[in-house]
Amino acid sequence: MTALQGVTHFADVAYTAGAPGWPGISYGEMLGQSEFEWSVFNLDAADVPSQRAAFDLHRAEAGRLLDAGLPLPAYGALLKMSHAFNVLDARGAVAVSDRAASFGDMRGLARRVSGLWLERREAAGWPLLKGGEAEQAAPAPPTPPPRTLPTAPADFLLEVGCEELPPDDADAAVSQLAASVPALLARLRLAHGTIAVDATPRRLVVRVASLAPRGEDAASRVRGPPAKAAFAPNGAPTKALLGFCAKNGVDAASVTVEADAKGVDYVFADVHEAGAPAAAALERELPALLAALAFPRTMRWAPGGPSFSRPVRWIAALHGEAALAFDALGVRSGSATRGVRDGTDAPLIELASASAHADALASQRIVMSASDREAAIAADAAAAAAAAGGAIPAGASTAGLLAEVARLVEAPTALAGAFDPAFLELPRDVLVMVMRKHQRYFPVEASSGGALLPAFVLVANGSVDAATVVAGNEAVLRARFEDASFFYRADLEKPLAAFVPALAGTAFHRELGSLLDKQGRVEGLLAPLASVAGLDAALPVAAAAARLARADAATAVVREMTALTGVMGRHYALKSGEPPAVADAIFEGALPRAAGDGVAASAAGALLAVADRLDSIVGLFAAGGAPTASADPYGLRRAAVGLLETALGGGPGGAGLDLDLPAATAAAAAAQPIPVPADVLDTALVFIGRRLEQLLLDRGVPAEAVRAALAARGANPRAAAATAADLAAELAKGPDAPLAVAVAALARPARISRGGSGGAPAATVDPALFDCDEERALAAALATATKAMGPEPTVAEFAGAAAQLAPAVDAFFSGVFVMTDDAAVRANRLALLRDVAALADGVAKLDELPGF
Repeated sequence: MTALQGVTHFADVAYTAGAPGWPGISYGEMLGQSEFEWSVFNLDAADVPSQRAAFDLHRAEAGRLLDAGLPLPAYGALLKMSHAFNVLDARGAVAVSDRAASFGDMRGLARRVSGLWLERREAAGWPLLKGGEAEQAAPAPPTPPPRTLPTAPADFLLEVGCEELPPDDADAAVSQLAASVPALLARLRLAHGTIAVDATPRRLVVRVASLAPRGEDAASRVRGPPAKAAFAPNGAPTKALLGFCAKNGVDAASVTVEADAKGVDYVFADVHEAGAPAAAALERELPALLAALAFPRTMRWAPGGPSFSRPVRWIAALHGEAALAFDALGVRSGSATRGVRDGTDAPLIELASASAHADALASQRIVMSASDREAAIAADAAAAAAAAGGAIPAGASTAGLLAEVARLVEAPTALAGAFDPAFLELPRDVLVMVMRKHQRYFPVEASSGGALLPAFVLVANGSVDAATVVAGNEAVLRARFEDASFFYRADLEKPLAAFVPALAGTAFHRELGSLLDKQGRVEGLLAPLASVAGLDAALPVAAAAARLARADAATAVVREMTALTGVMGRHYALKSGEPPAVADAIFEGALPRAAGDGVAASAAGALLAVADRLDSIVGLFAAGGAPTASADPYGLRRAAVGLLETALGGGPGGAGLDLDLPAATAAAAAAQPIPVPADVLDTALVFIGRRLEQLLLDRGVPAEAVRAALAARGANPRAAAATAADLAAELAKGPDAPLAVAVAALARPARISRGGSGGAPAATVDPALFDCDEERALAAALATATKAMGPEPTVAEFAGAAAQLAPAVDAFFSGVFVMTDDAAVRANRLALLRDVAALADGVAKLDELPGF
């Protein structure tokens, strides 16, 4: 509307047209004050307890009215209930644990209202339908035009056109089709050339080169019933043989009798199966193939209709010049595709053949390949940014945006826009977040120095009126920047610490209290963590940061853009005069925010990040929020990975820290407002351990090295990761390396001492019971190796020391009979072997390694 009326602010939009002597009324004059007051109410003035009571009151009232048979008054109560929920949500008073339940209550009431209303209208005879035209009989489907099926290999096309697919759904469909189409063609014995599967937001396309006109013939030898059951005593075929022959299309006279590998006579038949015409076979099979495409969430666009990611609008299927005719996903296939959507529809393009499809899309500037669209967008955006005097910022966030935009358009057109330079006074992160996350724009920065420029690049779909599109997007961005500026100025009116009390009104979990409660628990966890990690010097900074770490959640900017949590905390902390170290720790406590993000670079930030995630994992496990195979509503898998990546210090500049996970989780459990049973705590530890195992495997560490390290040092993730890497490096050195020699040397002592067949080993080794030199030599070698290793040996130190035991171990087993009849001597020898095997304890679980 702003673009149509030529104004730059929504408040200047004409609400009523003027007349001679009267200028009319603008939207701002008519409704500006109302919007301001309701915004203040929703964001600041609404009383949370009152709104929560209103939600419960209207929920009960809607149910009562439905029980009384009054759907319309019940609907009114439901709307009031929904409004109360929206106010609570705007105030941050809806915990994640309550959100799903609240939506479920409202959805259930809405379903009951709709059902009762339909009953009322049906009982009244559907009065609003009276007087309409009589229902027409559905016209008979048109007779398909005659077609000429290919007699030689020809290209095949399958295109499913639909409403805009979410990027993840498009990728999932491509992956499934890339597997199912070759499998189908193989099953139909249809020879073919290359298969290409691609997707745009509005179409899924399968192209098969040189598809055979019919399936290949197949010959097979099929075993039938035993000969004694196939023929009567007079040699006549029995029902069993006749049924076998009918099933396989052979004559009873053509079967033969042969003995199988066990000498039993069976009937055999040579079965010939002629290949079916490709068109007929595909018309029969493609509906099921398309119906089998699965998505996390699907929709139906007609009662009882098909289920798909988005409504399907057309299907084009051709083999050569012949159109395939079948019904799938609620539409009839044909020979037409559609171009880029113009307004509400897209032009219909009749295809003369499957091979004409590529040119038809090219004429619409549609790029089928997602990678090609990314390349085109990257090049065009770079050119548009250069024309604006700058460049697109490099980095992972730009790459992620590029991939997302490439999956939102199919005929990309890059255009440059501009905004008021006055907005550059806002923090860069705020401006970039608005452009990237909210508008999918590419920011533009100076080619040298990297300063943000008052420009952006947008990507439109298809051929557009550039001036109109740019003006409209500039108006939208201006409005968003004005909102951000308003929020930012409001936040700066008080120091960051002043926002802390507001956290009491923001729910974390109904059983675990508010964000203020969580912040207090996190602060209390810092001291035990610092003590274990040897980071006591970082504790004062970490504690100061913890007292402010969640405060930015109560600021207007973060409530509007939650992805800036931590970013704005650091910014507002600096504006409030906090030391830079404290501000940095506030930011680092929120890291990593997603896969590929950085981790805390300071010890204080690492302590804060780990403490926050430990509190979440332990508390939510105790409250019944543990992830399931299909759901993780609280993001605890992400929290566990973030905890571990922080502890490992992964990424450039990561500080890392040593953890005692059992002690740390126990400390977190003691701080929770609800009991944490021992079995729940054990489950949480196993959960974290499995994330650590997967994290190390994803880094390319061999599975045997990971399992061996975790079994011995899993309580300290950083030590376990280092040990796993060292084990992998030692294993790669081959069978003559110290580790391989050590594993071989300790394997037999471990198996014998753990076997139990010779009784229990002695509690301690008694040298007085040694009766041969080999025992004494092994005991002396063990003492030397133990001293060489030290209290916390590396893998290399262990391997070097244990490998030196190999000669003594070999000599012992060559000259000593362990299972002697003398019980005391036997127990003493088993104790010696137990102590030899225990040399690996605390370093690695050797029986997970090859060669054990």
